[in-house]
Amino acid sequence: MFLVGLTGGIATGKSTVAAIFREYGIPVIDADKIARKVVEPGKPAWRKIRSEFGTDIFLDTNEIDRTKLGDLIFNDVEKRKKLNAITHPDIYKEIYWQTFKYLLQGHQFIVMDLPLLFETGHMLNYLHKIIVVTCEEDLQLQRLIERTGFTETKAQLRIAAQMSLDKKAELANFVIENSGSECDTREQTIKVINVLKASRHHWKLRFFVGFCCTVLFAGVYWLKNRSPRSLPSTA
Repeated sequence: MFLVGLTGGIATGKSTVAAIFREYGIPVIDADKIARKVVEPGKPAWRKIRSEFGTDIFLDTNEIDRTKLGDLIFNDVEKRKKLNAITHPDIYKEIYWQTFKYLLQGHQFIVMDLPLLFETGHMLNYLHKIIVVTCEEDLQLQRLIERTGFTETKAQLRIAAQMSLDKKAELANFVIENSGSECDTREQTIKVINVLKASRHHWKLRFFVGFCCTVLFAGVYWLKNRSPRSLPSTA
């Protein structure tokens, strides 16, 4: 099994592309969903955030007010680092666990939806291919405003805080342009899926894993069954 990274800019349409992969039976690990899961009320990360940032960023339901927390860390690098130090270990632990489960299920490849893939750089060394979803800048701004209710100035600042789409596209193996119709995006995504399905990279990995397992089991078998007479005498 090999890993494919899916990323892009905020409000470029990664979720639309991820949904198409799922339609074709390809597992998608959604880092955003995991990030929400690890900070649910009562979870260890939730308790640490409450202790570090206080109760002002929590709703009456005890859930984190993501807008308030976002505003708090967006303008303060040190607070953003503290939040990442709290949440990232639990997020990546869950990502690794889900990856392992899909490996056991025998999938050819899986997609990891990682919005800040290039910004953090954490998973880059594990990915065989990277897909970047882009769109026109004015459309990205419009989508973000409609989705979040941000003012134009606030939305522009959030977009500017991420690596530029042009730079991400340069680092990608595949670029899906999501400025047109849903049909056009679907066609581009299906083409990428077909290329990935035609890859034989997973067989190399399976051979390597199989070889390692064979060596391991052979070593265990040899240690278990070697004759006591072959051991050096202590007399």
